[in-house]
Amino acid sequence: MAAIGKIRSWGTVLVIVIGIALFAFIAEEFVRSTESMRNDSRQQVGEVLGKKMSVQEFQTLVDEYQEVIKMTQGRENFSEEELNQIKDMVWNTYVQSTLIEHEAEQLGLTVTDKELMAIFNEGTNPMLAQTPFVNQQTGRFDANQLKKFLADYKQMKNTNPQVAQQYETIYRYWTFIEKTLRQQLLAQKYQTLLAGCLLSNPVEAKMAYQEGLEESDITLASFPYTSVKEADAKVSDADIKAKYDEMKEMFRQINETRNIKYVSFKVSPSAADRKAKQTEVAAYAKDLATVADPSEIVRKSMSQVAYLGMPQSKNAFPADIAQRLDSMAVGTVYGPVENKADGTLNVIRLMSKQQVPDSVEFRVIQVAAETIDAARVKADSIYNAVKGGADFEALAKKYGQTGEKTWLTGAQYESAPSLDKDSKTYLQTVTSLAAGDVANVQLSSSNIIVQVVDRKAFKEKYVAAVVKTAITFSKDTYSKEYNKFSQFVSESANVEALEKNAKKNGYEVNEISDVTTAQHNIAGVRATRDALKWVFDAKNGEVSPLYECGNNDNLLVVALTAVNKEGYRSLDDPQVKEFVKSEALRDKQAEVLMAKAKGLKNVNEAKAKGAQVSPVPQVTFASPVFVQATGSVEPALSGAVAAVKKGQFVSHPVKGNAGVYLFSVDNKRNLPSKFDAKSAQATQRQRIMQYAGNYMQELYQAAEVKDKRYLFF
Repeated sequence: MAAIGKIRSWGTVLVIVIGIALFAFIAEEFVRSTESMRNDSRQQVGEVLGKKMSVQEFQTLVDEYQEVIKMTQGRENFSEEELNQIKDMVWNTYVQSTLIEHEAEQLGLTVTDKELMAIFNEGTNPMLAQTPFVNQQTGRFDANQLKKFLADYKQMKNTNPQVAQQYETIYRYWTFIEKTLRQQLLAQKYQTLLAGCLLSNPVEAKMAYQEGLEESDITLASFPYTSVKEADAKVSDADIKAKYDEMKEMFRQINETRNIKYVSFKVSPSAADRKAKQTEVAAYAKDLATVADPSEIVRKSMSQVAYLGMPQSKNAFPADIAQRLDSMAVGTVYGPVENKADGTLNVIRLMSKQQVPDSVEFRVIQVAAETIDAARVKADSIYNAVKGGADFEALAKKYGQTGEKTWLTGAQYESAPSLDKDSKTYLQTVTSLAAGDVANVQLSSSNIIVQVVDRKAFKEKYVAAVVKTAITFSKDTYSKEYNKFSQFVSESANVEALEKNAKKNGYEVNEISDVTTAQHNIAGVRATRDALKWVFDAKNGEVSPLYECGNNDNLLVVALTAVNKEGYRSLDDPQVKEFVKSEALRDKQAEVLMAKAKGLKNVNEAKAKGAQVSPVPQVTFASPVFVQATGSVEPALSGAVAAVKKGQFVSHPVKGNAGVYLFSVDNKRNLPSKFDAKSAQATQRQRIMQYAGNYMQELYQAAEVKDKRYLFF
């Protein structure tokens, strides 16, 4: 009992201790959960309609699209700019398809397998023509070829996985085509449904048709807004505020953007660097003049042009090199000479110049055995048989090959970065044999029997050793410029100091408005993703650290000058205020000119008041008038002219985009034409659909799209 009493006396303390322990446990779980959510958030490239996309999902789509391009265009690699374009295409496609799928789901729109199969059977969709399942006789997509391929692929996955692997690339390509077709068909259904809500009736179509036929010749009196001085058209703060409220929707911003100022400095070679490079290249030129095989010299010089030792067309060389080849004699050396356009020093030695076929048709039998000696013996036997008149294809089939004819063109090897010994031997043999000749080509581990069947497109080709090397800065030069720029950045703690110190150090400050997360770099300088990430993480007025970017030759510092939040840009924004003020000023100028033109009875009176008078022929309601006196297109003027009868003067001044106008209608006529009700309705319907073409933008604005790709790509 004493023990129980003791426990009871500690009751309040125990409750507190247990409460603290429970709180600590719950807090720990909350921290873990929060940290997990943060980690998930860090791996998201974007969000559409609350649907989050991870970096892994996005990369999978990018890889898929790259494979499609590689297969359809025969590409192997992509430049940085091309990769950025691919990523933009993938993101935009994802956003649009997600928006359409969301709308379609609410409306009950779907794409069935039956509908998709109907497209396959019809075979006219342009995307289907890009697949391997095109009938060579009809030139159209063949659904039966597709079905056979899918059946073979499924069977091979179960019976011969190794062969199925070879089909995998085509299968992945086909699944991409099918997915894209589904997305296209769903979008078409949605657009068709939307189009059904927009009607064009015969009465409206006839009115629109007739408006396009009526043509007027007028005498126009123009009072340009520029003729009114700002002092005579004073704009108050209240006027600016009222104009802003009127135009507010123009300043709606659906994504946050940032304004920045930056200094970008590209390091250049010093005079000493240039002299050292010129001395180095001069030595290469001297060696090239006497050496028998220039391969090692070209390699050692780090030339941008590989030496293949094979005849190449002029278009296989850079343009500045190609234009020199015709005028050079074989064995001569040109250079060193500087090409300021690409910042290189260049030397050329023309090794040979010859007429060779650009296209060679040939066939081969590959000969291999357990040992190299055995392969040589077997190759000699096959070679002698072919030379003795044996059927080439029959011999090829005897050794498990087809022996079919194939074409080799210069484009297939002339731009290669290098050629190994076997490849060079093989190509030299194929391109040098006469039609009908046979050769037994010894390679490092096997033999190849080659027979040339035909040769076409003879052209002059060149074997040229080229040293094309960039004039680059030295480590000392870069270090000097880096230290100077680093000192400049360290002394520039704010925007004002940045601008002041830049001028003192000979740097130029530039600015960019409305930087978005969809951009891939800053100021067109590559490898600036870290700087872009800083821009969207910084606070207004902050200055970034120094960034080394470009091709390891660019120094960059950025200052954040404004954060433009999602929503309406306010009048505090200098750009917005300047634009609104100019619009308000134009209204005031219009008031002055409208008062000046009020009560005038004819063009001569308007001219006496300072108007610029000129004839304007062929004015129609269907197209806006271009007024040369004000340099502006004036839709309001077209409407006003349509309402005034022939021989009459307009009853009141017309306010336009760039001036106030009065006019008299000198002549009216209807152009001869026969009304076609169906055609006119179709034209009117197409015009209405153009007005409704912004539906995707409306969907985008409502979807709260978040693009965070800049954090990863």
